[in-house]
Amino acid sequence: MDRPALADFLRRHREALQPGDAGLPTGPRRRTAGLRREEVAGLAVMSVDYYTRLEQQRGPQPSVQMLAAISRALRLTDDERDYLYRLAGHSSPDRNGTGGQVAAALLRVLDRLEDCPALIISNIGDTLAQNRMAAALFGDVSQYSGLERNEIYRWFVRPTAERLRYPEADQPRHSRAQVSALRAAYGSMGPMSRAGELVLALLDKSEEFTGLWAQHEVAKRFEDHKTLVHPEIGFIEVDCQALFTEDQSQALLVLTAPPGSEGADKLKLLSVLGLETFSDHSH
Repeated sequence: MDRPALADFLRRHREALQPGDAGLPTGPRRRTAGLRREEVAGLAVMSVDYYTRLEQQRGPQPSVQMLAAISRALRLTDDERDYLYRLAGHSSPDRNGTGGQVAAALLRVLDRLEDCPALIISNIGDTLAQNRMAAALFGDVSQYSGLERNEIYRWFVRPTAERLRYPEADQPRHSRAQVSALRAAYGSMGPMSRAGELVLALLDKSEEFTGLWAQHEVAKRFEDHKTLVHPEIGFIEVDCQALFTEDQSQALLVLTAPPGSEGADKLKLLSVLGLETFSDHSH
């Protein structure tokens, strides 16, 4: 671990990043060049003290999970991310989209989406990033770690909380869609991949998953139209559009409703309500 070089790298990239680049409000004239340390820490979901110590050459060796979070917060390119990992004494992560690193191009689009729910997921269902509206609608995924970061895993292992967001009549169809999408990823990645790890865990923990997995259904397509449920707002009808990376390993999902529709009005209300009421009802 090269502490001086790591500290200098972090500081220079923090100072080069403008608030608008990271989806933050610009606000009045700022004394600090680029982002503040507390802003980077907030984007990376870590303590300000931890991040500050890294910039002051006093921190412990960061884990690969911490480095992935910092890479996302600083909007690093793949090459810059690889260099960051090496400075911290780790091997560069693979670039197949399942290691937690968000595709920079998708992240730039996500940063500019403020009036509709949007999130970036991997081809096996890991939620890699979400905007404020998506957190208000689906819950804040930053509270999860390990396999629970995966939407498919939560759907089958934590069904009571996870399925509240979908009408009961739609839940069986959504279960099949989750499994068929994982089957497609498993087919391309193989049993020794993260997809294989996820499948083994679900076969061990969910009889419902086991039954659906045995049907060998394969599909990658996202639903164009869906109905979601919010604890305060109720049913929200939205259209879903997916923007994929070139290698199909990640997708940006954007949920919208036609202007003037009831769904559009409910999305506006969701923006006002934010995350508080969802959190109250999901625990």
